[in-house]
Amino acid sequence: MDDQTFHDDIEGYCTPLSAVAGGTIGLRVSTRAEHFDVLVERWGARREVVWSAAGLTGSYVVPPADADAAGCRWPISVEIPVDADWRSGFHLVTLTASGAPAGRDVAHACFVVRAPESRRRRALYVLDTNTWNAYNTWGGCSLYTGGSTVSFDRPFARGILSRPEVDRDDRKARPVRWGEEPDPEGLIFQAYRTANDYPAAIGSAGWFSHGRRFVEWAETAGYEFDYAISTDLDDGTQLLDGYDAVISIGHDEYWSAGQRAAVEGHVERGGAFVSCSGNTMFWQVRIDHDGDTVNMIGHKYRAHLDDPIIGEGRPELMSGMWADPVVGRPEWTFLGAGSAFGLYHRFGNATARGVGGFVVYRPEHWLLEGTGLGYGDVLGAAHGVVGYETVGCPIQLDEFQQPVPVERADLPAQIEIVGHVPSSNLGVGDYPKSISALNDQGDLEFIAERIHGANDEANRRRVRNGNALMLTCRPFGDTGGEVVTIGTTDWVFGLADDPSVARVTANVLDRYAS
Repeated sequence: MDDQTFHDDIEGYCTPLSAVAGGTIGLRVSTRAEHFDVLVERWGARREVVWSAAGLTGSYVVPPADADAAGCRWPISVEIPVDADWRSGFHLVTLTASGAPAGRDVAHACFVVRAPESRRRRALYVLDTNTWNAYNTWGGCSLYTGGSTVSFDRPFARGILSRPEVDRDDRKARPVRWGEEPDPEGLIFQAYRTANDYPAAIGSAGWFSHGRRFVEWAETAGYEFDYAISTDLDDGTQLLDGYDAVISIGHDEYWSAGQRAAVEGHVERGGAFVSCSGNTMFWQVRIDHDGDTVNMIGHKYRAHLDDPIIGEGRPELMSGMWADPVVGRPEWTFLGAGSAFGLYHRFGNATARGVGGFVVYRPEHWLLEGTGLGYGDVLGAAHGVVGYETVGCPIQLDEFQQPVPVERADLPAQIEIVGHVPSSNLGVGDYPKSISALNDQGDLEFIAERIHGANDEANRRRVRNGNALMLTCRPFGDTGGEVVTIGTTDWVFGLADDPSVARVTANVLDRYAS
């Protein structure tokens, strides 16, 4: 089920995955059909057709055995001219194979158009494409199913980019309605995705789950920003120059050293970083450019054992946790929060009956302006905006019963905790039985061993109970810019229908992007 290699009779991908307006995108297609059609749509407030071609000659190219790790290396079937007047944005490519069986005749690819320097807007939305790639099983393995290198030069698995919309069944932290029981084992999600031949990744990553929800809401509300992808920030270019804010949405889990240096440098120079994402910046990866092929290296749980870069004298680039002592750069030094202090909410045995929203503690904070929320109210519970994966930090209550961070040298200055809710790490036996996870240890055991030095009962207790936070902080003090961390993957699920969630997001965009 999770290996999506040629599930459909047509497959394709774009190289490069992003280009400045005025450039060219190569579309690489393999199909069993004699002819195929291409439709390109910019997906903003609505889907708008920007280019199409019909009756193109198809040819079938067998995926190489190492397609997952080294790319498909298919020839370019057609070049898509990106007009200089095209707006920056996410572009969905729909491929339709003529004469193929219904249900097997359509596939999707994508690319992002970047704005030329001469017409940049105030804010840049960086799509979390490193995470899409980490979860992508097309061609064999993902970083979750045995791979340690995954290529961008292959199709994305079914449903990651586009699929029919459903109410809640495609969510791993499915919110409950009045009188319903929660589904901690994920059986409803599993039934939905297997019935429709989708990989488990659709509940974790991709444009359709997170990015398009944010963009549809934001562009409908009149906000305009530029777009880029994770790897655009990796090569040390000055892509962020001139922007007031960088925006991260959804599940921005995998960051390269170059990407992190670019974003931190932006904030150090006075810019803002807005993270409406959970499990953010948890894993370090390395981006490898091999000619036209772009691959991503991530050894993850075995990095301290297997990653050859340690023996090459560059341990700080090890493709494991950013918080691992070998790397020594915990994400919470920048975000004010990290998943070692709270990773899951309403997922498996992690707060299975949790409230699903942020409990408000500082209603006077600018983030909550205009919401009408008061102390102790809950933000976003109806749509489960705190769900699946989160970030938190060690907290305590001050003399006014307000949450404040525990004093630590590795937390940024001026952290203001606006709201929080319990969140947990999971160990062996705690994950949903329907969803694959590590069979020898879980995140609980791994974090206890790597961060605290031993996988024993005392350290597992230190790791198990945590929180999900919404906060602001200044990692570079008064001379730098502000970081906004709304630490949950599922924040975007409340944008369309919850006025308070929409207002909080609007407050952020009004401050930095409008």
